[in-house]
Amino acid sequence: MESLAPTEEIQIEVRLPADGTRAALIHDVREGLSRDLKELPPKYFYDELGSELFEQITELAEYYPTAAERAILRSQSDSIVAAADPECLIELGSGSAAKTRTLLDAMRDRGSLHTYVPVDISEQITRRTAVELIDEYPGMNVHGVICDFESQLEALPGWGRRRMFAFLGGTIGNFPPARRTEFLARIAALLGPEDSLLLGTDLIKDRARLEAAYDDAAGVTAKFNKNVLAVLNRELGADFNLDRFEHVAFYDERNEWVDIRLRSLVEQEISIANLEMTVRFSAGEEMRTEISAKFLPDSLARNYAEAGLRMAELWTDPEHLFALSLARPG
Repeated sequence: MESLAPTEEIQIEVRLPADGTRAALIHDVREGLSRDLKELPPKYFYDELGSELFEQITELAEYYPTAAERAILRSQSDSIVAAADPECLIELGSGSAAKTRTLLDAMRDRGSLHTYVPVDISEQITRRTAVELIDEYPGMNVHGVICDFESQLEALPGWGRRRMFAFLGGTIGNFPPARRTEFLARIAALLGPEDSLLLGTDLIKDRARLEAAYDDAAGVTAKFNKNVLAVLNRELGADFNLDRFEHVAFYDERNEWVDIRLRSLVEQEISIANLEMTVRFSAGEEMRTEISAKFLPDSLARNYAEAGLRMAELWTDPEHLFALSLARPG
């Protein structure tokens, strides 16, 4: 554990194993590109350029989830904090904590704000955010944890009682159903009787609006999707030509998710030098890069129940585009 600044208000723990991120990338690429339907995990979108492109996406007219979630937080943070009554906020995938400040404001106003725990894979962003937050919230402690929270969830230390875990942005929708239930069950196993989970989920709506959110007219989402190939080129010595792939996004009504893929425009052979691996694509062959599951309140309640949780509260924006729900141990 190391201190970010000469103050006891900030502590940053780096729990990533040495070269663990690269080892995971190698495993995921080798395994995912060997499947009948080739697949890459969406977490590899987010290098520096990918993060910038995603920020652009959140400001697009077609992409409603970020604005809708912010609207709920602005209007309902007091109600959320009153329902959860936390003194410690643990945020999975915290980033710059831009949306989280409304929750911290409500906790401060309620007089219960003690500790904020940002959990993220980026040490640089977490350190910078920690310094900003202790200036904005005098007396608050920041205990950052740098890790891959999906694989290292159980390694998170405890921070007293009345904890609220927050997993915002609809990221839970990127998990296939079985893995989603498993992950929620792992969170449930960490919760004490006074703890809770605040979860962001996108809601089912008409197909046109769903598909437009992931295939915008300006093509920013297409650039974001293709950028994962640039990541493989840089990190693994691959020779993907981004112009030989096109972005595809469609709503799969049976599975209730938006399926995001890259389609090969030509028959081609890709060399991944660092893996001594060759990958062949036929013309028109698609590779999945992300799913984004959508929910109804009833289906969300069932997901919670399968994981040993119960839904205590649910809040939506005025258009019912997005939801924040509070769950407690079942």
